[in-house]
Amino acid sequence: MRHAIAPLSLLLLAGAGPVQPDASLGKAEAACRPNEAGPALLVGITGLKDRKGLVRAELYPDNDSDFLADDAVLINAHKMFRRVDLVLPASGPVTLCLRVPGPGRYSLSVLHDRNRNLKWDKLSDGLGFGGNPKLGWSKPTAAAASVLVGAGPTRTQIVMTYLSGLKYRPLERK
Repeated sequence: MRHAIAPLSLLLLAGAGPVQPDASLGKAEAACRPNEAGPALLVGITGLKDRKGLVRAELYPDNDSDFLADDAVLINAHKMFRRVDLVLPASGPVTLCLRVPGPGRYSLSVLHDRNRNLKWDKLSDGLGFGGNPKLGWSKPTAAAASVLVGAGPTRTQIVMTYLSGLKYRPLERK
């Protein structure tokens, strides 16, 4: 009788200890290349509080169980996950590009990581989602945060929101 041996990654996820975050997960597949014509999402980001830190865009399957799920879990399950980090330029427009496996609907999150610790700090960092849903105290649904990507580069605009009082909202412009 043959015994199947579970891959090491599954053993780690099964309780052998916490999986350490890997900042490179999802990046190799996500990086757009110059003059590439395939499906991609061009994300313009507006409403930034300042130009500190970086912005991190992450693309997920368009379903609630996978949206904002742990990146290592998604990748080990062979599910689509893409991530791009961009150090904020001192001025000018902020646009990043994510390659996608094919045309379709995906869920998008954007983090303005002001201190570059690669974690969400709810009191200082900004959030944005595909479709720019109004945010409450729970995460938006995958459908509310979704974007439709065509056969070539597709543009979307994300308005960043920050905690103000007891709500996340876009910054007021004076």
